[in-house]
Amino acid sequence: MQRKTILAVDDEVHILELLKYNLETNDYDVITVETGEEALHLLSEEKIDAVLLDLMLPKMDGLEVLRCIRKNEKIKKIPVILLTAKSAEFDKVLGLEMGADDYIAKPFSIRELQARVKAVLRRVTSETEKVISTHGLEIGIESKTVKKDGIEIEMSLKEFELLKLLAENPGKVYSRDILLEKIWSYEYIGETRTVDVHIRHIRKKIEEDDSNPMFIKTVRGFGYKFRED
Repeated sequence: MQRKTILAVDDEVHILELLKYNLETNDYDVITVETGEEALHLLSEEKIDAVLLDLMLPKMDGLEVLRCIRKNEKIKKIPVILLTAKSAEFDKVLGLEMGADDYIAKPFSIRELQARVKAVLRRVTSETEKVISTHGLEIGIESKTVKKDGIEIEMSLKEFELLKLLAENPGKVYSRDILLEKIWSYEYIGETRTVDVHIRHIRKKIEEDDSNPMFIKTVRGFGYKFRED
């Protein structure tokens, strides 16, 4: 999985060093700058996945930087976590109303920092992820999740890959041999019962009535296909 890049913006060098060290040890790439102007320039030049933004910056403060980010079509969806030494509720509320995704009050624990960064990145991933959705069934391609009527369903990796292949190609008929080749590779060639067993398991998990399936249809004497809406 590609490492995410975090932009940390703070005029206190020791805070930047702390952020950089602790995030990089958790497999993030970290770019640090000390001013809002530098931050906006970098955001226009680099692919940034999230911003840690101090409110109390010289010249252009954090709220002004946040305002500029949210006005810019190219970067407005980048998640921003505000860093603030202020305890006043007004600043936190104002930041959130202006479009900040979260805030962390200084001094903060490293565990809290890591949890909040992970949470906003997960939220963005889920919002932008490709999801196949049909009749209450949702298949998250990147997250490898399956939900039925909003309830997550546990599936083995092979079950998910089989369901995903069929769902991505609705109406296309796959023979058992082709499904074996694509999902199990050469190891199971000829073992078509493996496909039938997995289809049966998937149906029990996603179908209201697995004896009369609405999602995965049997093409008698050949194989399977996913429903066409």
